[in-house]
Amino acid sequence: MSLFELPDFDQHEQVVFVSDRNSGLRAIIAIHHTGRGPAMGGCRMWPYADSVTAATDALRLSRGMTYKNAMAGLPIGGGKAVIIGDSKTAKTPALFAALGKAIDQLGGRYITAEDVGTSPADMQSVHQRTRFVAGLEGEPGRGDPSPATALGVRVGIEAAVQHQLGVDRLQGLTVAIQGLGHVGFDLARQLHEAGARLIVADIDPSRTQRAAEAFGARISSVDDIVAAEAEVFAPCALGAVINPSSLPRLRCKVVAGAANNQLATDDLGEQLREAGILYAPDYVINAGGIIKVCAEYYREPADSVEGRVLAIKQTLAEVFATADREGISTRLAADRMAEARFS
Repeated sequence: MSLFELPDFDQHEQVVFVSDRNSGLRAIIAIHHTGRGPAMGGCRMWPYADSVTAATDALRLSRGMTYKNAMAGLPIGGGKAVIIGDSKTAKTPALFAALGKAIDQLGGRYITAEDVGTSPADMQSVHQRTRFVAGLEGEPGRGDPSPATALGVRVGIEAAVQHQLGVDRLQGLTVAIQGLGHVGFDLARQLHEAGARLIVADIDPSRTQRAAEAFGARISSVDDIVAAEAEVFAPCALGAVINPSSLPRLRCKVVAGAANNQLATDDLGEQLREAGILYAPDYVINAGGIIKVCAEYYREPADSVEGRVLAIKQTLAEVFATADREGISTRLAADRMAEARFS
């Protein structure tokens, strides 16, 4: 199967395969759409099983960034980079500098930032070879976008429970969080402060133990948390967590979390609707991070970011209302709204 025949190719404008012998870099940069501006999206580092799996992830993530950035009203298109490798053992400054060189050769068509498996420190290494990078350390309002992502997810959950359950507060509700990375853990903190009860799961036991001690969270396994008794299931790890096997196990009323590409296939959005479960489209609810890094890149005032992130709550309310009015899934409603904003 060629790249053009991959189901997720979806008319990408450009896909670049990067190899650097000296650093060992193997990466894929996917640029989906630049109609609204240069493509912007984070760089993920993951031990993919093979290059086809990595390319598929890059394509799906890149397309999602186009929709995310359009729904957030940002002057950028959608792109993504993935590095094939274990972020715990294979990182070197030279690796990310080599990625920076490859990005620079694209002449500004793609702007990167941190994502799963990468950090602001890694972006500093990228910055050695290119200016087309955001999420840097060292200046006020710059650096890790995770808190902004978590804030957007928290207010998005508020919008979802208000629409689905008719309640205007999180006090006393139970939220099951799958994944306690930078975003998931900060989301847990915010939900705990809002009075929610937490069930948590992560592949790293130290993270769940930390959440149990800090927030009184109950610990579940990564697999079983899908079936947890909770008003809200918040996927905050990797994608495709909602799939034909997991959907029948859901016991929640709302799916609203930070992970990208939560639906394994698009038709699952309709299946969630038929099951009476409200889905907050991932690229709408998790846009806080890209809102922050976009503002940073274009040197906008740091104090403008929070208001834009908080506006995610109203955007989701519009998606839910549109879906109800038209009798369609929230996924389809969001897609149509985003596509109307493409240039």
